[in-house]
Amino acid sequence: MSEEKTIQQTDAWFTLSGDVNSDMVHRVFEAVSGMSENGVETAHVLIQSNGGYVSDGLCLYNFLSNSPVKFVMYNAGAVASIAVILFLSGARRYASETARFMVHKSHATASPGARPDALNIIVEGLRADDARTESILRKHIELLPEQWAIHQYSDLHLTARDAKIARMINDVADFAPPKGVHIRNI
Repeated sequence: MSEEKTIQQTDAWFTLSGDVNSDMVHRVFEAVSGMSENGVETAHVLIQSNGGYVSDGLCLYNFLSNSPVKFVMYNAGAVASIAVILFLSGARRYASETARFMVHKSHATASPGARPDALNIIVEGLRADDARTESILRKHIELLPEQWAIHQYSDLHLTARDAKIARMINDVADFAPPKGVHIRNI
């Protein structure tokens, strides 16, 4: 059996798009179960997402980081907000030249007329979410002090080149499945 044939049997190619939410968590759980059962050792995943719910993104990060399948993540367009944490679960990570990343602090909208104690609960929840996501960011990427300062109060946008300098990605490269492979949407 040739080496190329072996790679094709243990590598698989996937796309994952949409909001990071409980539906995505369910789809990823099912897909990884199938990958494991089918002997997939390395899953190449193209992610396209503007974010979603913090807890769902953290769940996916922890699940994929500890999965028996090795994940290689790709950004060909936009990976933003909590989807960046999902992206960081990849053992290797790549982005197309025209891809962009965006990270920011958590935010929420309070109900009109919310009482101070209810607002306090929202603020504490946001602080807890920020602490969880920032610990993952700091584990994987090296931003400049100016970039951390922007992140503290605003949206931080990174090009593929910026992401490479920050070690968010291994290299600027496209999601390019080999000819003839089956590409599955998760």
